[in-house]
Amino acid sequence: MKLWGGRFIKGTDKVVEDFHSSISFDQRLYRHDIRGSMAHARMLGKQGIISPDEAAAIVAALKGILADIEAGKVEFDVGAEDIHMNIEKLLTERIGDTGRKLHTARSRNDQVALDVKMYLMEEIAETIELLIKVQEVLLELAETHTDTVMPGYTHLQRAQPVTFGHHLMAYFQMFKRDIERMADCCRRTDVMPLGSGALAGTTFPLDRNAVAKELGFAGITENSLDGVSDRDFAIEFCAAAALIMMHLSRFCEEIILWSSAEFRFIELDDAYSTGSSIMPQKKNPDVAELIRGKTGRIYGDLMALLTIMKSLPLAYNKDMQEDKEALFDAVDTVKGCLLVFTPMVRTMRVIKENMARAARGGFTNATEVADYLAKRGVPFRKAHEIVGKLVLKCIQKDKTLDELTLDEFRAAYPQIDVDIYDAINIEKCVSARIIPGGPAPQAVDGAVAQGRNWVREVREKWLFSQN
Repeated sequence: MKLWGGRFIKGTDKVVEDFHSSISFDQRLYRHDIRGSMAHARMLGKQGIISPDEAAAIVAALKGILADIEAGKVEFDVGAEDIHMNIEKLLTERIGDTGRKLHTARSRNDQVALDVKMYLMEEIAETIELLIKVQEVLLELAETHTDTVMPGYTHLQRAQPVTFGHHLMAYFQMFKRDIERMADCCRRTDVMPLGSGALAGTTFPLDRNAVAKELGFAGITENSLDGVSDRDFAIEFCAAAALIMMHLSRFCEEIILWSSAEFRFIELDDAYSTGSSIMPQKKNPDVAELIRGKTGRIYGDLMALLTIMKSLPLAYNKDMQEDKEALFDAVDTVKGCLLVFTPMVRTMRVIKENMARAARGGFTNATEVADYLAKRGVPFRKAHEIVGKLVLKCIQKDKTLDELTLDEFRAAYPQIDVDIYDAINIEKCVSARIIPGGPAPQAVDGAVAQGRNWVREVREKWLFSQN
């Protein structure tokens, strides 16, 4: 007999039962469901809605169920539909009618909203910790490579020289924003919906704030309809996860390019590469490619949730059962990618000489010539034109700007002096850009120091250890 079966005279068709059941995926919520149920039972006892002895019996039985689940002694029943009813079924089997009192003043609608929020807040914290570990690797590498010159690119064309440390710190900033978004998502998730009932609250004298406090929530939901129908927090997590994956994917795309023979800026460790089944010479960046590929998967999870929710009237609708698989997949995927990405980057070998060689090609110091002229009173647009012609001359003569003679420079602009060669030295092009946010080693050192301070503050706020 279904726990909701009193109104029905006919059993559920087996096909419908299988279709309707969510226990295959929502069983991961068992700890959260039991924690929420214990807090609810204690509150019912304190409020005199059930007796203190009944509340104590329920809590004790729930603890036993939790221990049995974690010991692998419980086989969930598809016929009980979901994790909530499976646990309630186990409870009533163990303590009879007292167990049936647990659901007083509660609906599965506010119960599932509670469980998912509790689950997601834990996962947000774990995701933030994984992001911090990525940032710490970037800080270590950036500090090592503050003076490792490489070409910066626009349109995948060599543009201006930067340092590898500066390049890495750009990703540090991306992941910093990701952490801030995750923390902000947690803030909006951190409101307890229990007490909303099915949609209209309850006539029982619940102490919602006491339950929220016991479960560690910052507050309670302010509208019972919204309390059970809100899935913004799940959508927001998937949106934040999609941005994390976009950043990982961009980095992985660069790793894939850099590890190719055409660039050879880095070499991936053997432990994070694979070979070919037919071509013995191959060393493939499969980990980076898989992360890049899995990005689309999380985009799909986000679109699935948005589409599920886009036309649902208030309050709860069964469509919302579909939120969990997309959310769980997004959680598992982003965490899995972060777990493998961090050691892949930590162990890659940076080939500094190839980066430096590339920085000296492609006229990456052309802007320095234009700036040299602008500092001597030449309007920048005119300077731009002069240098463009110099570059064309270099291309025609198969030269770099450094290889032009002083006479060739002066033919373009007579006031150019011998100090032009110092101005267009690649290392000096970089070191002169000391403006905050720039690529000069001095500026990157400052950025790394600021980054370490920021990471330390985040760790303290989220109570993460240094290990």
